[in-house]
Amino acid sequence: MIKLKGIERFYKTGFHKTWVLKNINLEIREGEFVTIMGPSGAGKSTLLNLIGMLEEPSGGEYHFFDEPVHNFNERKRNDLHKHYMGFVFQAYHLIDDLTVYENIETPLLYRKVKSSERKSLVADILDRFNIVAKKDLFPNQLSGGQQQLVGVARAIISKPKLLLADEPTGNLHTSQGEMIMDVFKKLHEEESVTIVQVTHSEKNAQYGTRIINLLDGWVDTDEPVKQEALPA
Repeated sequence: MIKLKGIERFYKTGFHKTWVLKNINLEIREGEFVTIMGPSGAGKSTLLNLIGMLEEPSGGEYHFFDEPVHNFNERKRNDLHKHYMGFVFQAYHLIDDLTVYENIETPLLYRKVKSSERKSLVADILDRFNIVAKKDLFPNQLSGGQQQLVGVARAIISKPKLLLADEPTGNLHTSQGEMIMDVFKKLHEEESVTIVQVTHSEKNAQYGTRIINLLDGWVDTDEPVKQEALPA
């Protein structure tokens, strides 16, 4: 699904280069649940944004379903992102002046899904996440956990092939975080959604199938999760 070859990311200040990622070589197969870990400043979020086509690499090759993303213009990358990916952010990134219903519906509007189908899809996902009663509320009327549930619902309503999550439980209480991770686990196991998450949490990492550790912009280790360590 994803092939990164020699991926680099740096920022130029005058004649000086500040490196964020160096020579990243990775393959992520369809159906994997990959966790990216590492200390602050290791390049985790930048790598996730590159995979999600929200940022461009400074060098290297990125193939997504064998498409050469590194050769694409911004419009074509945006089209791939919209049609194949869902993104869950630590800060929720809900639209403040839209209701829960309207926030969840937004990706379907981008994809020009017909009104009757949109209503059906939103109704199904509101029911699935047990937030039907919240559909007419605005984000500032919700708890952090509820906002993140809406963020996850919005990310998956268009049935993405790839779900990207950047510290999805970072602002949540333990029980709320577990609820979000259980949703991810079900998506992976029951619907074969490919998931790539960035987290500092060793516990959250155990929900996945593979852990990639970054250190100073390099891949330090890349190992499967030990099955006996997975949560019940």
